[in-house]
Amino acid sequence: MQANGLDERTNLLVEEYSTSGRLDNITQVMSIHTQYLESFLRSQFYMLRMDGPLPLPYRHYIAIMAAARHQCSYLINMHVDEFLKTGGIAEWLNGLEYIPQRLKNLNEINKLLAHRPWLITKEHIQKLVKTGENNWSLPELVHAVVLLAHYHALIADSLSELEALMERMKRLQEDKEDEEASQEEMATRFEKEKKESLLVISGAFDDEIVSTDVSRYVEDPGFGYKDFARRGEDHLPTFRAQDYTWENHGFSLVNRLYSDIGHLLDEKFRMVYNLTYNTMATHEDVDTTTLRRALFNYVHCMYGIRYDDYDYGEVNQLLERSLKVYIKTVTCYPERTTKRMYDSYWRQFKHSEKVHVNLLLMEARMQAELLYALRAITRHLT
Repeated sequence: MQANGLDERTNLLVEEYSTSGRLDNITQVMSIHTQYLESFLRSQFYMLRMDGPLPLPYRHYIAIMAAARHQCSYLINMHVDEFLKTGGIAEWLNGLEYIPQRLKNLNEINKLLAHRPWLITKEHIQKLVKTGENNWSLPELVHAVVLLAHYHALIADSLSELEALMERMKRLQEDKEDEEASQEEMATRFEKEKKESLLVISGAFDDEIVSTDVSRYVEDPGFGYKDFARRGEDHLPTFRAQDYTWENHGFSLVNRLYSDIGHLLDEKFRMVYNLTYNTMATHEDVDTTTLRRALFNYVHCMYGIRYDDYDYGEVNQLLERSLKVYIKTVTCYPERTTKRMYDSYWRQFKHSEKVHVNLLLMEARMQAELLYALRAITRHLT
């Protein structure tokens, strides 16, 4: 996979530096894929700096709250600086007990979005927007939810292995042309993949010690991700994507309540999903569509979102175990990600290709969070 032109990449980095006064590590890594970086920076600039429902200091404090859920002191420190530069009250940085009640009221939805978004209901929305001095308007709440999902997701960023993967991709394409699985078989494969994701363990960890700088911004630090498909449950509350899609439902709602952000997010989702240079390692003219789709849909599967028209058998054929471990860690426990995990999968692939994997995972997670939150808002409105 080849990166875009160096001149374009340099121009983007110069523009970002002149706007924000810094070039953070995340931007520099993303710059390998300049088309995506441009779309990412445009949407982030809009939600942080352009006209919108929330005052500027609120936006940066919400970013701090989101980053704290995954113990990301790097992003916290970055937004502490921005919070103060935009006129934020320094006392708020002493911790959650020093902030206004209406910001405190975001703690619950921040916690659920970060770790178990399927638990969000219209009652959570009603509690936030109910009449009173600390209530949130729906546009303000949508702006906050977009920021929370954005920063939760942002934390997440041998030759025979390659040949075998390419052969499996080719075979899947040929099989698809020959015959299609029944709806019943597709549903069975989704349930199988969802339950098998339980067996993908991201590593054994002792209780992690959260530093004071991070813990002051966290309510209920022990609350974390739990597998959507828990063992022993017969009736799993699957989110059928066809009943509430980003394209037909989420996009229009978010765009109506927070003008233009829907267009920017949609462009970013489409950009990362369709991004390809038609290469894999040293091979040219490779159609990577099935692989990109498997990565995106596997993340949604872990969050309980099922696509009726997708054959989840593809996931098991294309994503080997070390990659599944990496995906689950980056998506669900990003604070636990190690370089060893990153190095352990797709050893023959280029760094730029593995960065693309991270970008896909990041956007898939953000979209999953937004789907659950926006569905709850829709139910509140109807």
